[in-house]
Amino acid sequence: MDLSTLALFIPACFALNMAPGPNNLLSISNASRYGFGRACTGGLGRLLAFAIMIALAAVGLTAVLHTSEWLFHTIKIVGAAYLFYLALQLWRAPCEAHDVEAGAQAGVTRLARQEFLVAIGNPKAILLFTAFLPQFVDRSGVVTAQFAQLGAMFLVLECIAIALYCWMGVHARRLFAKPSGKRVFNRVCAGLLASAASFLLVARRS
Repeated sequence: MDLSTLALFIPACFALNMAPGPNNLLSISNASRYGFGRACTGGLGRLLAFAIMIALAAVGLTAVLHTSEWLFHTIKIVGAAYLFYLALQLWRAPCEAHDVEAGAQAGVTRLARQEFLVAIGNPKAILLFTAFLPQFVDRSGVVTAQFAQLGAMFLVLECIAIALYCWMGVHARRLFAKPSGKRVFNRVCAGLLASAASFLLVARRS
């Protein structure tokens, strides 16, 4: 892969990584409640989901989503329902002064499962890899190897995005240190997650 391709791919890819989608909003919320380390480690669930999507794009299986209206809508509805569930849980989360320390007991596995389910339940994300990554693939070369390289770089940049959003979540926790502030922050994040679920429900295949 030549330098000119990388010079185009990396900024465009990082812009996608940093877009405030459902997973990034979830990272902010988790970091504000459970701390930077746990929220970042929980992001491994998202990376696993994206790795699966990249592999599907590489072998061409995502073409099924373009042709199957039923499958696309099934994934979309399940993903939106899970986002609504997370939004409700966050809206109802206790906001006592000690809830951050109590939240530190939350298992990393549970946070990773949340991240995985939010990512895998968004069919538009799968289609994104189908539409975005092939633009940087040289058809005269080994396509699978190039997909692997581009996918690996995407995941590395996604790790940076996870860390940045978790850092924002930690600072948001300090900013909203009082229970009333935490309640406002939790409900704003819940509203944003519910909005993301609503957008997912009305999304159409590209």
